[in-house]
Amino acid sequence: MTVAPGGTSLAGTAWRRLHPLSPVIRAGRMVSVLAVALVISNAGGHGDNSAHITDLILVVLVVLVGVVHWLVTRWALDGVTLRIESGLLRRDSRQLPVARIQSVDVVRPFLARLFGLAELRVRLAGSSSANGRLAYLSVSDAVALRARLLATHHGVDPTTPEPAEHLLTTVPPGRLIGSVLVSGGIAAVPSVVALIVLVHVSSLAAVIFGSVFATWVLGFVQGVWRRISGQYGFAVAEAPDGIRIRRGLVGTVAETIPVRRVQAVRLIEPLVWRLFGWCRLEVDVAGAAGREERSGRSTTATKALLPVGPPDIARHLLATVIGDDRPETSAPPPRARFKAPLSYHFLRAGHDGTLAVSCTGRVRRTTTWVPLVKTQSVRRIQGPLQRRLDLATVHLDAAGRQVRVEFRDRATAEADRLVEELATLSRQARRRDDAASARSVGSGRSAGPGAAAPGWYADPAGRHRWRWFDGRDWTERVYDDDAAVDPL
Repeated sequence: MTVAPGGTSLAGTAWRRLHPLSPVIRAGRMVSVLAVALVISNAGGHGDNSAHITDLILVVLVVLVGVVHWLVTRWALDGVTLRIESGLLRRDSRQLPVARIQSVDVVRPFLARLFGLAELRVRLAGSSSANGRLAYLSVSDAVALRARLLATHHGVDPTTPEPAEHLLTTVPPGRLIGSVLVSGGIAAVPSVVALIVLVHVSSLAAVIFGSVFATWVLGFVQGVWRRISGQYGFAVAEAPDGIRIRRGLVGTVAETIPVRRVQAVRLIEPLVWRLFGWCRLEVDVAGAAGREERSGRSTTATKALLPVGPPDIARHLLATVIGDDRPETSAPPPRARFKAPLSYHFLRAGHDGTLAVSCTGRVRRTTTWVPLVKTQSVRRIQGPLQRRLDLATVHLDAAGRQVRVEFRDRATAEADRLVEELATLSRQARRRDDAASARSVGSGRSAGPGAAAPGWYADPAGRHRWRWFDGRDWTERVYDDDAAVDPL
């Protein structure tokens, strides 16, 4: 058996190590700080030699810890399991079943980009964090390993190359920067006006308020930089394994969102953005952790599918995630004006056999879609004023604390009917989804359009063959021994 360089053979498994420059990247931030301290201390020319020795010892210790971590970390892919072992005193051995893989992301922090390296993050089903991290590999190795893991997960030959993607849209840097500045600028207007007034009223009050305002400005600048650097160069593409997103200025992230993990979709249209014809499209993804908005303690994360863009592009992306067929909506009864006089004209909701939708908000209009197959609960809420008006609100909840469709201020009789109807339709949607998946995997070719959820389906006829279902049509591909792609 051939053993990879730097690895050892154990029970038929070829163990491999991370890239030799991994310790430099892992300790890069701390080493940089210590190096700057050394330069500053040496700039005077008359520093204490003991201080210089201490700084040098700290640098050596940081590098040594990184080297030890590299030496005790190894990984192997035995075909059905990705194994990662690390730790010197406390050994951590992880076995990640390839069949349970939900996504494999490639992340490239700034220092890793300088050295041509990348981090591979593997997430499993039902997990709220990255279960496996390989930091760092060369970019070519990371991309190749990602393709191998996904091919094995989908039941095709491990040598099958990663399927091609179709670019849907990109976000121009000018539009991204403008949207961030406009949002923050509107929020700062009342504070600027108050500061100008206080300058003419009381100098002491102006100084106190100005110091508080300066703190807010500092936080605002940090938030602007975080959003711009995180979403810079944003590009979204469609591929058989899901929606692929690439973004980042200093460090880049390439992540894939499987369509089946999407719990809800939100279209957000702030009042100021509507003047420029902009909107934001978000998806709530199950079992994904990230630095973006978290949904409480649940295992869902909110990710931007379109940080800012025109409504026609948002509708196209929406069709990619939930399809073209969307339910009709209706407004609450006229007496609901007494409870919501300002937002009544913006309250609409509806559902069909597969999808529920609601629209709320006057200043920040939000439209939410939740597939019934993702329903976690259906509940009816009725406050004191609603009881007087014979109204009630029905919530259809998906995974996540804030993920739901709201049928606000409906007639009590209609709300009671919605509770029973939505619960029944949700159970039927889950049974159809389970049956379709079982038929597709079991019979290979028997399932037709509409019988399965979007995703990969292995074909028992041959290990080099798979089928992709996009929700409407089947696409079949066969790979020969030279990994050339020919349509059937």
